[in-house]
Amino acid sequence: MPDTPPNDPTAGLLAALAAGPDNPALARLVVDACLGAADAAALGRALDLSGPALLADPAQRDAALALLLRAGDDARALAVAAPDSAAALFAQARLKLGEGARDEARALYQRAIALNPALEDAALASELSGKVISLAAARRPAPGPGAQTSIANDDTDADDVVRLLQPAQARIDFAQVGGLDEVKQQIRRRIVTPFLKPSLFERFKRRSGGGILMYGPPGCGKTLLARATAGECGARFFNVAITDVLDMYIGESERKLHAIFETARRQAPAVVFFDEVEAIGGKRQHSREAGAAKLVSQFLTELDGFAQNNSGVLILGATNVPWAVDAAFRRPGRFDRVLFVPPPDEPARRTILQLLLRERPQADGIDAGELARLTSGYSGADLGHLVETAVDEAIEESIEQGREAPLTMQHLRTALKDTRATTLEWLTTARNHARYANQGGQYDEVLDFLKRHGAG
Repeated sequence: MPDTPPNDPTAGLLAALAAGPDNPALARLVVDACLGAADAAALGRALDLSGPALLADPAQRDAALALLLRAGDDARALAVAAPDSAAALFAQARLKLGEGARDEARALYQRAIALNPALEDAALASELSGKVISLAAARRPAPGPGAQTSIANDDTDADDVVRLLQPAQARIDFAQVGGLDEVKQQIRRRIVTPFLKPSLFERFKRRSGGGILMYGPPGCGKTLLARATAGECGARFFNVAITDVLDMYIGESERKLHAIFETARRQAPAVVFFDEVEAIGGKRQHSREAGAAKLVSQFLTELDGFAQNNSGVLILGATNVPWAVDAAFRRPGRFDRVLFVPPPDEPARRTILQLLLRERPQADGIDAGELARLTSGYSGADLGHLVETAVDEAIEESIEQGREAPLTMQHLRTALKDTRATTLEWLTTARNHARYANQGGQYDEVLDFLKRHGAG
């Protein structure tokens, strides 16, 4: 048996199992420990010691199978699963694909999903169809310049609407977004799961796609969340800027908006992100121009998908001024989920700081927890500015000393004196709207946040 790290909580139990592999009570303890720690490697070692008999309990066997399949340990999963069960067929499909038998693997996968739609795996399905080589390859940006997709603002021809204007950006997922756990959970439930397991949702007559509107102070991660959502889904990401839509000529803005939606429908699954959505979805009663009201009506029509099928197309919107967005967008079927993206709390600030400090030259003694306590009210962008300011100090010191001077806690404390929270002005404005214009409880989340943080 390979050496087990001394801090491995299952180490002692595995050692005991090695001495008595036929002890059923001990086997149950080992499996519980492996499942509790989600440690597929330890579970694999236990199976090597005791064989499939280790999983005599049906509930433990089902949970262990799920863990092994998530970890990609298909050989052990196949040894444990009942013959011709969905799990066994799924494991066989991946093994056959690894052997190069794509057609046989595809047939096995389809049988597995027919038995258990919850096993659906978008990445595996893409590999089986020959669209991608692997999930890692699917989530890497395309080689060469301009892999990030954006929308052109100079032509509404359907063939020319997509232009590669922005520099390549690697796909990200939720692990690279600090904090915002509640918001990520809502997005995962409403968006990611329907994209990854469409057959299960089809079984329940629940369509994928739809719209989510995120609002909150500037710099708190709305755009980052949109990019991470596309990365989690493995979907094409269209980042629509206001200049991609607005046009001085009558009717041209509506045609551009229609072309954007048509492109997304053709390339579904797709995530279309509208930043500063109030610029094209502002309240019609406040508009002085008839053209602006027509653009809002066009936007609503595209969201409804009257003449088209929006299945597989997710619309994400972000705004710093939700009170300026036309109320019609909040109707179910359009932006039917409105999420408040608040300034990060202390644990989230600590996580964000750790992500920002990662892979930078730094001295021992940097306390992200202390920095998190000292940065109440800071947005993610504010924390990024704090770290960059401290890095500038370290670079200047390196130049003066003629050698690399790592980032220190003193650099960060000095940077704290030169930075401030930029969310307070927004929270003051939002408080007034939440107190005096909270029709239908649309700003209850803002009031709860202010109450919890003593900003009421």
